[in-house]
Amino acid sequence: MRRRPHLPARLPVDPFIMGLLATVGLAALLPARGAAASVAEAASTAAVALLFFLYGARLSTREAVDGMRHWRLHLTVLASTFLLFPLLGLAAHALVPAVLTPPLYSGLLFLCLVPSTIQSSIAFTSIARGNVPAAICAGSFSSLIGIFLTPLLAAGLLGGSAGGFSLDSLLKIVLQLLLPFLLGQALRPWIGGFLVRNKKVLGYVDRGSILLVVYTAFSAGMVAGIWRQVSLPRLGGLMAVEALLLAVMLLVTWYGAKRLGFTREDRIAIQFAGSKKSLAAGLPMASVLFGAQASLAVLPLMLFHQMQLMVCAVLARRRARDPYTAEDTQAPQDAHAPEQHELAAGHVAEVSHTPQHPVPQAR
Repeated sequence: MRRRPHLPARLPVDPFIMGLLATVGLAALLPARGAAASVAEAASTAAVALLFFLYGARLSTREAVDGMRHWRLHLTVLASTFLLFPLLGLAAHALVPAVLTPPLYSGLLFLCLVPSTIQSSIAFTSIARGNVPAAICAGSFSSLIGIFLTPLLAAGLLGGSAGGFSLDSLLKIVLQLLLPFLLGQALRPWIGGFLVRNKKVLGYVDRGSILLVVYTAFSAGMVAGIWRQVSLPRLGGLMAVEALLLAVMLLVTWYGAKRLGFTREDRIAIQFAGSKKSLAAGLPMASVLFGAQASLAVLPLMLFHQMQLMVCAVLARRRARDPYTAEDTQAPQDAHAPEQHELAAGHVAEVSHTPQHPVPQAR
């Protein structure tokens, strides 16, 4: 008898992405104007500071120190995130204006400068039977370094598109991103336990903050009439370019890590941590760097975020079914990995809200 084809119980669509799309729709129908726009802007600024404060309070210093011992893996992930991605983004300039408009290209290049995710890297690495502690540390290092490096790269590569590297933009970055993060790190010994016990409730606070940032940015774009610059063929071209970008990064991180002599577990961590971009970190940074142009600048990042979740969910399940070879059964380079599995249980990830349903399916 033929077996009936059936759809998976749940499609890899993040409910948070649906919330983002609903927020964009709300901004299109009821954008904030006048005094309401000023209130929304002030609330958005506070939300950005809250996001980075919570992230600073969640990042364990012990994890960062312990993870430094696997420096080759972390340098590989950082090179993928902040070197290879930007180079591919710069190469995409050849597609302007035939495929991408200048504003869409600026958003695509900004996407290439954003740090990696933590939570989705951990989830997919776990599904694929990879080095979970390495994914934790690699994602944490990327996000931490990205707070400093992403704005600097954006100022250097995007120039006027990101407002330039002025004293005012630097002050905004320090006040809205760096200072709250450092304050969270300083208060972590006193509030870290509370955050761990209430991480589910605080997750809604994180998501609400991001939705507020999105609503403010897209409202400003609607009022300024920025969406008249984007047509359906341009959106289709953008999605095709992003699909190619994701495919290249997945292939390079997997086979490049193999050429560098990493074990299978480490290669999985490198692939999933080195090929992703964080929506949670990118949105607040874009609101600071792009101002009124942030709505169009974050569109490529939002599309890429959902694309990477869907593709990596399928890829992680496939990796979980891959047979081991003699090379794969060698002892992993990270000799202290068993110690870090204890850290993974208590780790509270950044607010890159990855769908949690792939984990039960893989198990």
